[in-house]
Amino acid sequence: MPKKLLVIDQTRARHLWIAAQKLDSAAPFGHGPAATSAAIAHLGYVQIDTINVIERCHHHILFSRIPAYRRSDLTQVQSSDKSVFEYWTHALSYVPTSDLPFFVPAMKQYRETPSRWFGSVTPDEVKKMLKRLRKEGPLSIRDIGDDELVDKDHPWASRKPSKRVLEMMFFQGLVTVGARQGMVKTYDLLARHFGAVPKAATPRQITAYQLDRALRSQGVVSLDSICHLDAPSKKAVKELIDRRVRRKLLVPVTIEGAEKVQHWAAPETLDAPATEPPTLVHILSPFDPLIIQRKRLKLFFDYDHLFEAYLPAAKRKLGYFALPILMGDRIVAAFDLKTDRTGKKLLIQQATWLEDAGAEGRAAVDAALGRFEAFQLGD
Repeated sequence: MPKKLLVIDQTRARHLWIAAQKLDSAAPFGHGPAATSAAIAHLGYVQIDTINVIERCHHHILFSRIPAYRRSDLTQVQSSDKSVFEYWTHALSYVPTSDLPFFVPAMKQYRETPSRWFGSVTPDEVKKMLKRLRKEGPLSIRDIGDDELVDKDHPWASRKPSKRVLEMMFFQGLVTVGARQGMVKTYDLLARHFGAVPKAATPRQITAYQLDRALRSQGVVSLDSICHLDAPSKKAVKELIDRRVRRKLLVPVTIEGAEKVQHWAAPETLDAPATEPPTLVHILSPFDPLIIQRKRLKLFFDYDHLFEAYLPAAKRKLGYFALPILMGDRIVAAFDLKTDRTGKKLLIQQATWLEDAGAEGRAAVDAALGRFEAFQLGD
């Protein structure tokens, strides 16, 4: 007779996820550059994005877990400490440098099979750029003034051919982003920046890394949540899950009301005594790890987040850049915010309340908005 699956209710599942995301305590990583490095190491990656109607999401995600966060902390851990680097996860992200071996095989694959995205970049162009970097040191696209400008073939493209060459070399692991000022990247030879290129992880090691990263930062995981936008990895990950279940290192879990989606958790996660429900208020980025996986968000929170920046204004429901507001263990509102940097204030373009938070709840949200405004206008 098959063993009955463990069933946990949605609230318990939600609490485990919030705790795994470190959104249930005020300053779980402390402060300063070490806190930034520790937060990225725990989460596994922090997404980078270009939209700056408010502060860009990589700073925002870190602020949500480090109240004393300063942008210079991220600069230090990337450029001086070199404890984080930039690469592609499900999107361009900051990743712990200790995890670099797990990305070396993807870099090699880009060298063997260059992406069509980079168009007609030739081996000769790569050789010339490598020679230039060796001679001149780290370069940003602004440092390259001798390009013959071309017409853009995409809204996000550059008229400088060197930009596409450097971007291809970045994916190939020939260069890394040694420094960043806003969205302007300074590229350096990867081996020079880190001192050496680490040995590539094996496929089995990469699969274990993917699973362990998700367990650490999600608490309760599904195949989709582990392999977000990475369907080819699912087969190997599921085989590893099955092996760990047989060894009693993972427990199959059913979330009440979502029986069709299989989940798993580590025994120690499930055995930990339930703590008091989370109470903090967070104004979250739409790219925050708690928000970015929309199906999972709906399953755990009964909330459909709409990212409407690319919709015509008339079709928007929540606004151009709506930010979910997490109050304890509920998403109670979504505010479309904009930072008026000239006027030095945070503007509420649209406030959509999803439930009545009461006078005390609204006061807590106002206080969170005040902290968020200080972060927007601070350094």
